[in-house]
Amino acid sequence: MRVWFITGASRGFGFHIARLALEQGDAVVATARDLSLIEKGLGTDAENLHMVELDVTSEAESNSAVAQAVAKFGRIDVLVNNAGRGFAGAIEESSDDEVRATFEVNVFGLLNVTRAALPVFRSQRSGLIINISSIGGFIAGAGGGIYCATKFAVEGISESLQAELTPLGVDVTLVEPGGFRTDFFDPSSMVFASTVIDDYTGTSGAFRKRVLLGNHQQVGDPLKAAAAIVSLATLPRPPLRLVLGTTAAERMEKKLGDVAADLAAWRHVTLSTEFDELT
Repeated sequence: MRVWFITGASRGFGFHIARLALEQGDAVVATARDLSLIEKGLGTDAENLHMVELDVTSEAESNSAVAQAVAKFGRIDVLVNNAGRGFAGAIEESSDDEVRATFEVNVFGLLNVTRAALPVFRSQRSGLIINISSIGGFIAGAGGGIYCATKFAVEGISESLQAELTPLGVDVTLVEPGGFRTDFFDPSSMVFASTVIDDYTGTSGAFRKRVLLGNHQQVGDPLKAAAAIVSLATLPRPPLRLVLGTTAAERMEKKLGDVAADLAAWRHVTLSTEFDELT
């Protein structure tokens, strides 16, 4: 029996991961700001379910939640950093407060929970950290710059964590989903910049419209995504990156091709910037 610690477990990927883990006989510490949503979806009778109220932006609450998990089940085998929020708006449209609020949840919240759990993983010399990123953590576009910046940060953190934790027996996986039919585009998750600048109507404005029109129309099946994520815990060597969805794969392949083309085209400049050899 594995012990899962899941943030943002009240809906979306977090909820489905928690449900699947429970169904396969694992123990789940399900955290959210509103536990009533978890109770409604998962019930209160499961012996292996422990619910903890958690605002990931609080370092104290993160430390307490991890301590409760260990007190209840004795260990943590899988940490799923799923809690997050969306944000849409051009860079110029995004206020300082709006940007900081997005980073507080998506980056500093993830760090709070991860730092709280790392002593547990180190003492066990085992474990898996699954950070829910996004294809937006690999490629950004108009209107999504702030959100993508938070996910780019998660990618850098995760790559460093992998380098630091692999010698200690702890694995790290980034999950990079494309569009999946969750509640992510709902007002409870997606925030729009309060300022609208007409000059960006065709760029970030078009992105805002796609978000509004695309809610619950995405082609990705969240149940299949959750099953793929849960299966990571069974692998002897989980991948650093797991891309989910056809569109996500296509976008990643295009960027990799674009980067390779730029590197090849400008290689002569790239290689010309070192000191000349001393003779």
